[in-house]
Amino acid sequence: MSDQFTPTGNRARDAWLRALWLTAPIASNPTVTLPVVIERIAEASPARIALVGQSTSLTYRGLTVRTRHYARWALRQRIGRGDVVCLLMRNCPEYLAIWLGITRVCGVAALVNTGLVGEALRHAIETVRPSHLIVGSGLVEAVDGLLPRLCPKLSVWVHGQDHPNHARIDEEIGEPVDGGPGSVEEPTPVVADRALCIYTSGTTGLPKAANVSHLRLLQWSRWFAGMMDARASDRMYNCLPMYHSVGGVVATGAMLVSGGSVVVRERFSTSRFWDDVAESGCTVFQYIGELCRYLVNSPPHPRENAHRLRLSCGNGLRPDIWNEFRQRFRIPQNLEFYAATEANFSLYNCEDEPGSVGRIPPFLAHRFPVALVRFDVTAGEPIRDEDGRCIRCGIDEIGEAIGKIPDDGSNAGNPFEGYTDPEASAQKVLRNVFVTGDFWFRSGDLMRKDARGFFYFVDRVGDTFRWKGENVSTAQVAEAIMACPGVREAVVYGVSVPGTDGRAGMAAIVTGSGFDLAVLRRHLAVHLAENARPLFVRVCAAIDVTATFKHNKRQLARDGYDPDVTADPIYFDDRAGGAFVPIDAALHRRIEAGEIRL
Repeated sequence: MSDQFTPTGNRARDAWLRALWLTAPIASNPTVTLPVVIERIAEASPARIALVGQSTSLTYRGLTVRTRHYARWALRQRIGRGDVVCLLMRNCPEYLAIWLGITRVCGVAALVNTGLVGEALRHAIETVRPSHLIVGSGLVEAVDGLLPRLCPKLSVWVHGQDHPNHARIDEEIGEPVDGGPGSVEEPTPVVADRALCIYTSGTTGLPKAANVSHLRLLQWSRWFAGMMDARASDRMYNCLPMYHSVGGVVATGAMLVSGGSVVVRERFSTSRFWDDVAESGCTVFQYIGELCRYLVNSPPHPRENAHRLRLSCGNGLRPDIWNEFRQRFRIPQNLEFYAATEANFSLYNCEDEPGSVGRIPPFLAHRFPVALVRFDVTAGEPIRDEDGRCIRCGIDEIGEAIGKIPDDGSNAGNPFEGYTDPEASAQKVLRNVFVTGDFWFRSGDLMRKDARGFFYFVDRVGDTFRWKGENVSTAQVAEAIMACPGVREAVVYGVSVPGTDGRAGMAAIVTGSGFDLAVLRRHLAVHLAENARPLFVRVCAAIDVTATFKHNKRQLARDGYDPDVTADPIYFDDRAGGAFVPIDAALHRRIEAGEIRL
């Protein structure tokens, strides 16, 4: 292999070739893990800034020193190969140093969602069976309330504050002293070893802990570095949760393996965003689609064009705001991608095709086998033919996206490593798909592919519902609603109505100036089939979102269209009367009793 990548002049092709070039050496260097790569950069450029926090920053040497201190702490606690330490902390530079140190000596760090409480938090901790739990300041009370119900041998360490019942880990590790590269003793991990447990969002139940090896950490970091053309001069703005794969690995790892810097913020702020980006000199922004929508819906900011951003990279940027986001804020390039923590495949839109999550170049189709198969929404399973085989979708036909799991090691860079729960892992594997004995990973996402090979996300399998004998995509309905004047935010879901089959459509919306229910109704009649038009509309002051900016559909669906469970006004689309009418207790009873034809 050449020691330098040579550009071809084709931006999309160059992105794929850079990613392939950067990831090619991983398998043949099994002891070179992400912590080792960072150490090597620290040796060459010790004073270069690695992480920029709100109050503290770390150079590459400083990050490496902190990493070694946490590695020594792990060894003193007798954390051995595969032993799990839960990490429950808010975004800060030290967060990365902690899990790099633990994984540097073969331990496993479980990155716990800081928004979890009660039963969900207890489940997240117990599902990975940790020996230690590191808790950041301000989060200790949530853990202490669960301690009587957690495993008795769990040791709790607090970071950033004194506590009467728990040791303070940032004092335990002592002041940073440079022990020199390679000073951490064995054991030394190899790329096949598990490094992290990263939790799914739990949209279909309690969170599941996905296994992530050192190989995948380095694969993600170097692959995205290639896709983004990351450079030592780059600064990434990262306000996404570091307990998730995008904010915690992709955004940080891609910059760090390139010698660049990461500006770490605890949370996203619409009002502070442009000031922060301009003042920190960031050149790359890692987004979730809803962040872009918040920025587009915000009033003009004096510094929204006074920045150095050359690239925005992320997922979930919807077609209705794609061009406006790029043009208003003068961002030269947008790199949209599709990926999931546990998935064995990903897609990249290197050509800035509005609304697409990407495509696989023909010259790489054999290396990244991805297919769309016809899906039965009611059964929740792919449709099979008379021979028991799945059926590939045609052009623009919606189906579930699946990725082949090879049994010959040909896709070693993107294996399906499963969850800590073997049963949950088994449910994600589809067998005997196109031939006897083949295995494919089920993404749980519905997509379509156009004639040029571009994939477009349609909906989550659990979000699409069936009404009046037809499948309804919540994402497509929400997109239509968002195109109506005065609608600032919309989330669509299905609700059960007594005496009916399937689920009726309901939308929760946030409105602004110029909104009119009658206009919305006429707009939907033009843009949606009758079965897809929501029967119920809830007008909210705001819609709750998770820490990764996903709408809390489950709670909205549980609330349904009952006016007694919320002070938000709820409307029923009276098809006979031709108007949205407010739902009061009397109308609710009539709908429940089946007195009104839906």
